[in-house]
Amino acid sequence: MDGTTILVVEDEPSIGEVVTLYLKRAGYQVTAVRDGEAALAALARRLPDLVVLDLMLPKVDGHEITRWVRQHGDTPIIMLTARRDEADRIAGLEMGADDYVVKPFSPQELVSRVRAVLRRTRGGVGGRGESPLVYANLHIDPGTRLVVAAGKECDLTAKEFDLLYLLARHPRQVFTRDQLLDRVWGLTEYIDPSTVTVHIRRLREKIEPDPANPLHILTVWGVGYRFEP
Repeated sequence: MDGTTILVVEDEPSIGEVVTLYLKRAGYQVTAVRDGEAALAALARRLPDLVVLDLMLPKVDGHEITRWVRQHGDTPIIMLTARRDEADRIAGLEMGADDYVVKPFSPQELVSRVRAVLRRTRGGVGGRGESPLVYANLHIDPGTRLVVAAGKECDLTAKEFDLLYLLARHPRQVFTRDQLLDRVWGLTEYIDPSTVTVHIRRLREKIEPDPANPLHILTVWGVGYRFEP
């Protein structure tokens, strides 16, 4: 056991038991609950290192739990859902999910995604010992993972920081969405390219004075995105 704690929130007993079994076999400390109220109670006692969260839950749904987690920190969330529509995936990502797995899924794939999300959130693109980046009204410190825009500290999730830091380290270089997925998400499994679009939109809302007319994170139409210092 490596000390990593995971909260599994799944109301279908068969799925919850299999997910719990595979995560424990992978070396994680797992707490499993079957409804939203029990999830909120467990989260209030102690924030885990990661949450595996079903969206369709009794009592309190997964969206409400995601909002609670995001209000109390940047604990990564992997959503589980039977919904396959792109709109549902985008809605989950907009709310702050770090990854999205559609049922039915392979337990081994879920474990792989858990490992990948934990690597990203713990290691990230930046690291201690690297110098802060300062561009006009924007300060990005990879050591503390602190971002200050126009004198105000920005509350970024782990992947939002990684995405911003990657772009800012390479000013004016154009990255395609596939390149950003590879460098920031780093998964071999398929990840919807809309993931990048959602995170770019959230970043602009947090660091740009006018998100509709961004100064730093610019769209290169038909290609991807670039950072303008």
